[in-house]
Amino acid sequence: MDAHAFSEQLLPPWRRAVLKVGSSLLAANGGGLSTEYAQAIAGFVVASHAIGREVVVVSSGAVAAGRAIMREQPQDGAEMAERQALAALGQARLIGFWQGLLDRHVAQVLLTHDDLRNRRRYLNARATLSALLRHRAVPVVNENDTVSVDELKLGDNDNLAAIVAALVDADVLFIATDIDGLYDADPRRNPDARPVEVVPQLTPALLSAAGGTGSAAGTGGMRTKLEAAQRASAAGVATVLFNGTRADVLAGLATDRLRGTRIHALRSRVAVRKHWLQNAPAEPGAIVVDAGAANALVEKGASLLPGGVVTAEGDFRRGDMVEIVQRDERGSRRVARGVSQYSAADIRRVARRHSREIEAVLGYSYGGTVIHRDDLMLV
Repeated sequence: MDAHAFSEQLLPPWRRAVLKVGSSLLAANGGGLSTEYAQAIAGFVVASHAIGREVVVVSSGAVAAGRAIMREQPQDGAEMAERQALAALGQARLIGFWQGLLDRHVAQVLLTHDDLRNRRRYLNARATLSALLRHRAVPVVNENDTVSVDELKLGDNDNLAAIVAALVDADVLFIATDIDGLYDADPRRNPDARPVEVVPQLTPALLSAAGGTGSAAGTGGMRTKLEAAQRASAAGVATVLFNGTRADVLAGLATDRLRGTRIHALRSRVAVRKHWLQNAPAEPGAIVVDAGAANALVEKGASLLPGGVVTAEGDFRRGDMVEIVQRDERGSRRVARGVSQYSAADIRRVARRHSREIEAVLGYSYGGTVIHRDDLMLV
């Protein structure tokens, strides 16, 4: 067996994944979009759908597509506005490209890192992506190049993919590359480089061995992919690196057979989520609930519904961490804490109402729960 070849390993079962595809796999020799490699990548997504799995695609390629449209090509070092114009021109073509390859409706989702750092916008993005997956659409996520001033920097979409993986509670992050996986040295420069098939934990030595930038068409290299894997690992999401130029590797991946590198998560997603819910600082104020709601939370693991809410204290906002308390003639007790889907002012308006009345009362709805059970922890 070739000492430089990756052996086959079985992947653990997964239900939801994020798949990151870079420009080097989508651009035709630095020009427009090409199906040369994308056809097999899309085949993996289609095969995953066929067995009931969900895939969110994080796709580069808008700038490459825009460059093929422009008659007058921007020079190297062109100002940011020129590159953002290329992204704007190419974005529609990129979405149409994926729609032509996939077996269901494709939805364009444009995000910036600011969207995902802001808790309220983070919740909105998560709710939108969850709704798209519920409707069996394929979200195709990209950086919102046109408005983001910090955009188009090295490896941005690799890190965006890791953030999206945490956002949608993915089981695994697949990163398609143009080499077979991670090596202990740069295989393009060192003929003695050996494949690294399983990484229990990323180390500074591995990050150093990953080298620098990637292809001319893309903005990221192996190091940025490992940095993304490190971010995903901290969020409880495993990462898989594989060669997206090889149809045989993609065919195997569709049946959970990997020839590439698997990077373990540091902890389970449940453990990561529990730690965050337990330790995130709560805003001043509280949601006061009745005995029935407190019992449903504690005994049944239920979500908090407006019908069981007595009132809201304080001035917290949607997306804030809030304490849930029960008060009666015997006193007050903390029941749980969680991320509120509504502001304190909104909760006071819908308290004691049925979930289906929320939109009629407020004029909008973020869903029928005040705090969803996935965003709630008993204390």
